[in-house]
Amino acid sequence: MFLFGTVGPQELLLVLLIVIIIFGARKLPELGKSLGEGIRNFKSSIGGKDKDKAKESSDEKSPPSAKD
Repeated sequence: MFLFGTVGPQELLLVLLIVIIIFGARKLPELGKSLGEGIRNFKSSIGGKDKDKAKESSDEKSPPSAKD
């Protein structure tokens, strides 16, 4: 089923080592944070939560209409 077979701990360690070499150890927390935010935004856009929140916030910010 898998193209390359099962992925073992040696392969994961090799991938982690390559990522550390490319991005550096100091950038890893930033990359993790931005990846998490991107996934969170994607999930909320798929679920339609942003549309509901944007609609509610725009309703709250709009000033009440003045009736004479």
